[in-house]
Amino acid sequence: MELKIFVFNPIEVNSYLFWDESREAVLIDCGCFSKSEEENLKQFIASEELQLKHYLNTHLHFDHIFGSPFIAEEYGLHAQANDGDWHWAQNISERVARFGIRYDKEIPPLQRVLHDGDEILFGNGQRIVAIASGGHSPGSLAYYVPSQGWLFTGDALFRGSIGRTDFPDSNHKELISNIKNKLFTLPEETIVYPGHGPESTIGFETEYNMFIY
Repeated sequence: MELKIFVFNPIEVNSYLFWDESREAVLIDCGCFSKSEEENLKQFIASEELQLKHYLNTHLHFDHIFGSPFIAEEYGLHAQANDGDWHWAQNISERVARFGIRYDKEIPPLQRVLHDGDEILFGNGQRIVAIASGGHSPGSLAYYVPSQGWLFTGDALFRGSIGRTDFPDSNHKELISNIKNKLFTLPEETIVYPGHGPESTIGFETEYNMFIY
């Protein structure tokens, strides 16, 4: 399996694209904000002759969904995610305006509402497992790819840190519980791909992440 990491928009969201030999691909958290970012993603997908099969969101905070209208228009795919964050998507223009950002697109409705333990299948028998990781946001999900030992954590878990829990609908206790009781039960060699910043491993985080204990 191959993985390409894009860093999009002023808030520098990691957008992940991966695929196997079938050329069926999965995109996680499309943060494309500008036309040039959209074109960059489009050209890469075309150059690799990929068929975008699934579009997943770890959560629906605006920086992670800027590119959702583009994906819907260009590839006919709406996001699969948990709907606990849908209110963030509904009034996205108002929310981003508080940060001095103008955004006048509407976020398409979800294609599939995902819950803890749901599976997403693609390619030659590839499997992705959704893991509820709420706390940063109510609907946060992590995505685990068992065949590769990859874990896409969104803004729940970062290298040496955790997601913010100062939003009105955040829950610090819930976030810590989900990290310890769900994410940290995965093998130590599992590679953690967060929503922002560099990758890590479960082993590193269980030993050195001072925010967990």
